[in-house]
Amino acid sequence: MSRSAQLRRKVRVFAPASVSNLGCGFDIFGMALERPGDEVVVRAVEGSGIVSVSVTGDGGRVPTDPARNAAALAVDGVLDRLGSAAGVAIEVRKGIPLASGLGGSAASAVAGAVATDALLGGDLDRTALLECAMIGERKGSGADHADNAAPSLIGGFVLVLPGRPPKMVQLPTPDDLMVAVAHPAMEVETRRARMILGDTIPLSAGVQQWGNAAGMVAALFSGDWELIKRCMRDAVAEPVRAQLVPGFEAVKAGAIEAGAVAAGLSGSGPSVLALCRGRTAAERAAAAMAKAFREAAGVSSNLVVSRANGEGARILESA
Repeated sequence: MSRSAQLRRKVRVFAPASVSNLGCGFDIFGMALERPGDEVVVRAVEGSGIVSVSVTGDGGRVPTDPARNAAALAVDGVLDRLGSAAGVAIEVRKGIPLASGLGGSAASAVAGAVATDALLGGDLDRTALLECAMIGERKGSGADHADNAAPSLIGGFVLVLPGRPPKMVQLPTPDDLMVAVAHPAMEVETRRARMILGDTIPLSAGVQQWGNAAGMVAALFSGDWELIKRCMRDAVAEPVRAQLVPGFEAVKAGAIEAGAVAAGLSGSGPSVLALCRGRTAAERAAAAMAKAFREAAGVSSNLVVSRANGEGARILESA
């Protein structure tokens, strides 16, 4: 991401929501959506470091303390990496529902990092930007994983190899791949969803998960929908986390019955995603999931039908 050396006064960046895990890829698979997304505006102001933080679209729930705000922590990471003492004012415009399983804190952090790098005329590569975003994501979700931040940053279906730094690998997707997402009117806190998993898994579950993850990568490269169907199964997290999402099993079954190839939790939930062949199938699956949530849990749902967003974070305004 090459930047001009000329400093800017204001930069506005959009970073998309994402679905993560996608069944077999716990903490390593993520896919960016076309919508919704968060916007972050950063402005050069008098002073040094982060001068102010404001948030809209969150109902007053996202902290504005720079030490607790995902976008601000990412901004601070960029300032530190660039060795800059510039004064920055941050405005976060939330478009992703809180605690939805759609990577909201990651999107805010990504947008903050990209915007600040552009504001200061920096030239951080995408790995450095991811590391800065992860500073905010750790605070936002309480976990050291990049399966939401990576696709929000670079777009597409991404495999994240853990490490210092993490490695992002964009995987191909079938041309007709569509994802349907049902976000019910309930919340699941990521921290709680991680706590209930524990620190160990049975060897048999690990073998099944590793095989499914490897098979999913092969399926994406070959465009093999039958293999996608077989491999999008979670042997580690979903069997435990399903209890946090009332009606989950009915919703998953409804998506499959409506024609989805495979379905499962998006991240820690409560959103449920379905991989589908074509928009018509995805729209049917989305409607079926909304119906199942309504009948099984008594809640309404917001629906998203999207292709993989191949662009990721993008600058909307720079002045």
